[in-house]
Amino acid sequence: MSKRPTIKKPPLDFGGETLGERLARFRKLRGHTQGELAKKVGIGQVLVSAYETDRRLFSAEMAVRFALALDVSLDEFLHPKAKKVSSKMPNRRVLRRMERIDSLPLHQQNHLLKTIDGFLKGAGVGH
Repeated sequence: MSKRPTIKKPPLDFGGETLGERLARFRKLRGHTQGELAKKVGIGQVLVSAYETDRRLFSAEMAVRFALALDVSLDEFLHPKAKKVSSKMPNRRVLRRMERIDSLPLHQQNHLLKTIDGFLKGAGVGH
């Protein structure tokens, strides 16, 4: 029986996070639940959880599927030295409202945006 050679691979540094943690961060930044991401990728929610907690290793195909589903480049998703995506993405509730606003006619969108701008100015939140 031949023995497999053991090669010591240096650890990859993903900026202090594991690849699974990176997947979870991108998923949350995009406002998806594990179930929603699972549906987009075509797997079960339990598998998404296993990938996010590093109990399951990524195949090349799964990395591509996750990157496509999360609308990030494969390089941004897998590259150890890739810059972290800003965590200044709107939360899920805001994203859902933005989608609904986007479906309104343009004149109603403009009226709503003026109302929001006035509220933010009154609250001292501005550019």
